[in-house]
Amino acid sequence: MKAIWKGSINFGLVNIPVKLYSAIENSGLDFDMLDKSDLAPIKFKRVNEKTSKEVPFNEIVKGYLLDGNYVVLDEKDFDAAAPTKSKILELEQFVNLSEISTIYFSNSYFLEPEPGGAKAYNLLLKSLQQSKKAGIGRFVLRTAESIVVIQPYENLLIASKIHFAEEIRKTTELKVSDAAVSAKEVNMALSLIDQFSEPFEPEKFKNEYSAELLKIINQKAKGKKVAYTPLKVTHKSSDDLLEQLKASLSSKMKKPA
Repeated sequence: MKAIWKGSINFGLVNIPVKLYSAIENSGLDFDMLDKSDLAPIKFKRVNEKTSKEVPFNEIVKGYLLDGNYVVLDEKDFDAAAPTKSKILELEQFVNLSEISTIYFSNSYFLEPEPGGAKAYNLLLKSLQQSKKAGIGRFVLRTAESIVVIQPYENLLIASKIHFAEEIRKTTELKVSDAAVSAKEVNMALSLIDQFSEPFEPEKFKNEYSAELLKIINQKAKGKKVAYTPLKVTHKSSDDLLEQLKASLSSKMKKPA
């Protein structure tokens, strides 16, 4: 793995030099865009909008449109906006993870101690494990400020990016149902939830869609015809919720493969 950020975590006056690595990789299939006529790959180029000429990567700069004109920024300008946060992830507070709604969570990253930082790293790791708390801090990654939650994962620390509150869309434009449900329906729904409640084991959940799609790719590569039957979705009326709940309780819910 290649580190995407190097800096330090500040835990009070304790300084922990670390490297940051992406913890996530895509399990989906990688598709190329092709020209339908001859199946040649489509190539994207960085083109000057005025001249239609391709621009070499080393001649591309970043600009912000302000009052109709572009203001060009270089790497020093980005660092100058937050010189400390570009290199230091300051832990500002500690919280219970249950206090953070899942809507806020984004990408996750592994944190590895740099040489000389192992003891301080383990101190924070063990302190979070025993307190059952998570640290909240901010730093700058790739020219953008990020809030992260620092927490233990297996035998190391991970940083999970969370969205700023201003980035979460309001729900006022959505239509919220005010349909009444009876106590009997709620109790039966609770029984259904209880019946299928079990410890979460992420290994049980496989990317079945990609696996099935790969089978189709292999069939087509061998010149075989792929059978396809369109699925017709029928929405059941919510007027007979009790009957649907009873049927659900008496049936065996399909478990993840």
